[in-house]
Amino acid sequence: MDTNPSDPYPPDAGHSRMIRPKLMQVPKRQRCSAMTLLEVLVVMATVAFLVALLLPAVQSARESARRLGCANNMRSIGCALYGHLLVRRAFPVGCLEWKSPGVSSTKRCLSWNAIILPWLEEQATFDRLDYQKPFDDPANATVAATAIPVFACPSADRRGRPVGGLGGTDYGGVVGERITSVNNPEKGVIVNEKSYAPREVADGLSKTILVAECAAEIWPDGQWINGRNLFDQAYSINAKLSFWEDEMRSRHPTGAQCLAGDGSVHLLSEMVDKAILAAACTRAKGESPAAPWATQ
Repeated sequence: MDTNPSDPYPPDAGHSRMIRPKLMQVPKRQRCSAMTLLEVLVVMATVAFLVALLLPAVQSARESARRLGCANNMRSIGCALYGHLLVRRAFPVGCLEWKSPGVSSTKRCLSWNAIILPWLEEQATFDRLDYQKPFDDPANATVAATAIPVFACPSADRRGRPVGGLGGTDYGGVVGERITSVNNPEKGVIVNEKSYAPREVADGLSKTILVAECAAEIWPDGQWINGRNLFDQAYSINAKLSFWEDEMRSRHPTGAQCLAGDGSVHLLSEMVDKAILAAACTRAKGESPAAPWATQ
């Protein structure tokens, strides 16, 4: 057997031949995969497109929930009006002892809202008011500043903020209309200084509006204790005006909600015929055989 002179352990030394170790081969560094700028832009565009599709649906769902909350408020107000009706045999007076804004007077100018508080589970608030004094008398200031949730439309987003230092309301009594003629005497049901029984609503309770939204902006008379939170309708629903007018106007995108004399609540479309709307704001003129919500 040939002997390798370079082998330190020849066979005759009784040792096994040493296997020379091979050098370990280090694998080449693997290349990390990353997104290119084009791929990032495509992903961003896709996400933006999906958000654009979903956002209107989310906003629509939120507005539907707010509108439902508003309708529930008006149903509660309707129940309170009927509570007053059962006890007093008539709907409440819209305003007791009306007075002009900014006039110092002993006239009380108390609202229908304040009168129905016991039927809205606000007996404690009712008991704290001094009904023998004006709504803006200092004796009533603290309690009149109370925010009452049932008078706030969720879409108006008041968050309990006061109006002129007093608790606000987004719902006003409808004293009549000025679309077809002057509203004197007042043609509605919730009016100044007078209360009406159901038998006096000759047009029919289911076709007559008692209360409606006035919530497009914070209106100066939009205080639940203030007897001036009444209005007569002169324009279309949600009319865009360059001046302030107490009207059926809301933050709902397609109309404003109203409470009919039978306790039902309806969303009045911005497109409703003004003549039919006028008829629904009166109690006994017999102008229309159908309510505006029946023609939408």
